[in-house]
Amino acid sequence: MKWSELFTSSIGKKFIMSLTGIFLISFLVVHVGINACIWANDGGEMFNLASHFMGTTVVIRILEVGLFAGLLLHIVQGLVLEVQNRSRRKTGYAVPLGNKGSRWYSRSMGLLGTLLLFFLIMHLVHFWGPSRFTDLPTIEYNGKEVANQYAEIVRIFQNPVVDILYTLGCLSLMYHLLHGFQSAFRTLGVPNGKYISLIKGFGFGFSIVVSLAFAMMPISVYLGWVS
Repeated sequence: MKWSELFTSSIGKKFIMSLTGIFLISFLVVHVGINACIWANDGGEMFNLASHFMGTTVVIRILEVGLFAGLLLHIVQGLVLEVQNRSRRKTGYAVPLGNKGSRWYSRSMGLLGTLLLFFLIMHLVHFWGPSRFTDLPTIEYNGKEVANQYAEIVRIFQNPVVDILYTLGCLSLMYHLLHGFQSAFRTLGVPNGKYISLIKGFGFGFSIVVSLAFAMMPISVYLGWVS
């Protein structure tokens, strides 16, 4: 495949989707690790300091630009592939295969991706936007003044409607990852056999644990486990 076909051919688009998908998966590991700091039961100190580090370190801010670029490319390529696939499937199978051919979430990556896009927009409006463009209340730790983002989390997740939407978003993330994790490695050339079996097993566990950890944030706040 020529470099000029990387963004135009079907194989090239899937290759880009796989690379950006793995990059975004690595971001999820970092993000869920920082989020887990809310369960330190220290009044939000660990979480606020971690968030301050991520928001003020030059290297992290540069990587943030790459993250948004990768995310945008992943979304655009995903939408293009979904439109192309639908145009080629105007005539369905005479006998629907259902889950015998593939899992329902494998056939619904476009829908799941769209739900995740709305979830991402909501997340950016609630947290990333205010942390970057508004003056949040601050708190001081050992002489260092940082934005009290922990207090924002507790405030926002008091709303049951928001909590339900976030939980549904995390559920969409889980199903998106259940297919996308192993599919990305397949596209990049990992052969069938023990390696793909290991990736499937690890991807299954990763998808559930990470999505559950994200979902437990609003649940923990609303139920008073975090305050």
